[in-house]
Amino acid sequence: MSHSHSLTVSLYQQAQKAIDQPFSLTPALIAVFFLLVTSSAYQSYSKRQRLAPGVPIVGLDKNGSVKAARKRFIPDARGLLREGYEMVKGGLFYVPSPLGERLMLHPKYIEELKSAPIDKVDFVATFQEMFEGKYTTMGSRSTLHPRVIKARVNQHLGDLMPAIEEEILDSFADIWPECDDWTEVAVADKFTHLVGRVSSRMFGGTKLSRHKEWVNTTITFAVDGFAAAQKIKRYPKFLRPIAARFIPEITNIKNHYKLAHDLLIPLMKERKRTGETPMDLLQWMVENAEGDETDEQFIADVQLKVSFAAIHTSAAAPTQLIYDLCEMPEIIDPLREELKQALKKCDGHLTKQAFNLMPKMDSFLKESQRFNPLLLITMERMVHVDYPMSDGFVIPAHTSIGVATQAISMDPNIYPDPDKYDAFRFSKLREVDPERAGKMQFASSNPQSMGFGFGRYACPGRFFASNEIKAILAHVLTHYDFKFPQGQGRPASMGVETQFLPNHDGRVLMKKRTQGL
Repeated sequence: MSHSHSLTVSLYQQAQKAIDQPFSLTPALIAVFFLLVTSSAYQSYSKRQRLAPGVPIVGLDKNGSVKAARKRFIPDARGLLREGYEMVKGGLFYVPSPLGERLMLHPKYIEELKSAPIDKVDFVATFQEMFEGKYTTMGSRSTLHPRVIKARVNQHLGDLMPAIEEEILDSFADIWPECDDWTEVAVADKFTHLVGRVSSRMFGGTKLSRHKEWVNTTITFAVDGFAAAQKIKRYPKFLRPIAARFIPEITNIKNHYKLAHDLLIPLMKERKRTGETPMDLLQWMVENAEGDETDEQFIADVQLKVSFAAIHTSAAAPTQLIYDLCEMPEIIDPLREELKQALKKCDGHLTKQAFNLMPKMDSFLKESQRFNPLLLITMERMVHVDYPMSDGFVIPAHTSIGVATQAISMDPNIYPDPDKYDAFRFSKLREVDPERAGKMQFASSNPQSMGFGFGRYACPGRFFASNEIKAILAHVLTHYDFKFPQGQGRPASMGVETQFLPNHDGRVLMKKRTQGL
């Protein structure tokens, strides 16, 4: 496979090491595999691409070439996207990338596209092609889990919280260093494993959250999939069915599914035999499955895919939040005071009312996401046919589209003084304009705030993720003091293509608080 879009040597070495040692994995390494795969996927994609006339391309050199911009996109998509957005004042533009020129749309098109037919504007096709879903199983058109999350999980968030609080306490006790004195902690890695346990508690109770092999599988499943895609793309398409038999990571993927089957199918059968109906995702999927979805192996497969997705997205936020607090310690006391008052009114528990009583914490999460979103582009789709918009503009067939979400969040017409980090920006806006308070919340999804996507494919689990992240942050604020080691500033987020990930080399000094809040 060509490495014309080069990685730094150290990062590439980490990626290769991760392939051999799958239990030393991080979301940053997942991004590396994403990059390696997309660089080789570009050739087949670019041959079919046809650009819309009159739409400018950002980043061209003096000779009108896109090559330099494509290379720049890998480490600095954030800067390139913002340049393009400001260049056209929020209009249409192409951003060069290893997958060809991606069409960035004006937010006005979002309403039209959010419910477009999937056979014309496809959410899954690009993902499946990019990650060789035929061999890695990455990418699924199943609607079971989003239906269940919307209909059951989101309706029982309050009921789920006691178990989540308990799992957070137990997970910190098992995973975190003692921190009786100032102790250096690799928080990104610790949060990944902690979120793996906490999320598994909601997915299937303690049978999953206390099962070390299961938690490790949910963490490593993604990287094996991405690494397998990287390797298989080295071969011509006609050889890939044969090559797939000799790629170790594809064997690993099969082993992950085997573990999921061996663990989850007996669990489902036991529940059916005893009549036990716990409130967790596994049970709700069993109860809401229809037709072919009722197959227990299918449900186990979906559970594995959902687990990996939830863990690797939710684990990034606490890391970014702790980095922000260490950089701006003046935020800490107002957050602790708000948390203290909320818990006092709710008998010491993080109930729905308690979360509603913490607008400053919610605002802090949203501002942190504005500066350090997990994805710089959302609403990514592959348009299969020439697709006309209501104003007459036609998106050419075989075009990868998206919305430059992070650039929009830095638009001064939407957020005054956008380059200033104001932790309580959104709580103050809620006070000024109570009627728009819902749109100012961390988990909200609207054209001005698309960190969780928008429309039909907006992240259905964002409300649970919001509560989970807040509960983890509440535990840290209550039980630890923290600061950067002497001489270390805030670790810069790592840009790899459209992903903007917390720096896993960062360290935080932590010490247990004796007085609590």
